Amino acid sequence: MTETGAFIPAAKPIIGDDERAAVDAVLVSGMLAQGEEVAAFENEFSAQLVDGRHAVAVNSGTSGLHLGLLAAGVGPGDEVVVPSFTFAATANSVALTGATPVFADIDPVTYALDARAVESVLTERTVGIMPVHLYGHPADLAALGELATRRGLRLFEDAAQAHGAQLDGRPVGSFGDFAMFSLYPTKNMTSGEGGMVTTGDEEIARRLRLLRNQGMAKQYENEIVGFNARMTNLHAAIGRVQLTKVGRWTKQRQENAAFFDANLRGVGIPAVAGNATHVYHQYTIRVPEDRDGFATALREEYAIGSGVYYPIPNHRLPSFARTEDLPETERAAREVLSLPVHPSLSPADLDRIVAAVNALAGAGA
Repeated sequence: MTETGAFIPAAKPIIGDDERAAVDAVLVSGMLAQGEEVAAFENEFSAQLVDGRHAVAVNSGTSGLHLGLLAAGVGPGDEVVVPSFTFAATANSVALTGATPVFADIDPVTYALDARAVESVLTERTVGIMPVHLYGHPADLAALGELATRRGLRLFEDAAQAHGAQLDGRPVGSFGDFAMFSLYPTKNMTSGEGGMVTTGDEEIARRLRLLRNQGMAKQYENEIVGFNARMTNLHAAIGRVQLTKVGRWTKQRQENAAFFDANLRGVGIPAVAGNATHVYHQYTIRVPEDRDGFATALREEYAIGSGVYYPIPNHRLPSFARTEDLPETERAAREVLSLPVHPSLSPADLDRIVAAVNALAGAGA
């Protein structure tokens, strides 16, 4: 290994004294399950990130997608168009409702669903489109929204990686019938584990609250069959603290990304649409030749972590095993590599990453 210093991880959750104090306060209170902390977190998330839409906290991002689709009425016999180039939870959540996920190809610039590709796979059973704002860059919601309106379809947002991202000055999570934000530890903000579902539809919000809580709005008065998908006060306490910091962290991610943009050579750097605000959950480059060898060399020669999100497109996973022809999805899966961009990086870390990537790209690694 080259003499380079401490290992730089691809991602690094930031948990400090404020988060620990907030959890301790809940422990002292004895009110550990869903309660006032959760309600406060929902209100604060709504006001800060989604222009006042309803926000419903749940125990994971996948639960959020699943319950959001159920609350919107998606079920057996329906089809929802999703990208194959994303984490499997997107398609899984559709399948868990009894509906069928239909895979469409992506825009090679944004890595999100391409509206023309979506239109080509619509059938009489299609009820919705669920783009993913991958890596923190918004999907083309103008084109996808126009298509949904023209064809009488619902629009759902998988905003798991896009806290604070915007399109034309409007926050993601405020466009679709519902949206889901993940609060997993490596996301731009976390609650330890959890998800937040946002919607402008009062009835969807009401059904979400029922579905997460065994179908109850009042104890023992079960209106529908539901789940136990509640967020705890412990998790919400962490989320509330993180919410006060995520804006500053996002700015740091954007500054780190700008440094990479200005200094990286020989690799494809991420593009940003002119009307978009990218929050850089990942800083994802393209390495057309031997991406995996490049990642191995970063780790072993330069002590720099990286991530491949996602090496196997969903339509080729054993759980789905489809035969769709998705050339841009396949190409991205072969070429993408996400570099560390998290706000814990020091100026020296940034310099090391640039030097390593440029050296490897120049050497054809």
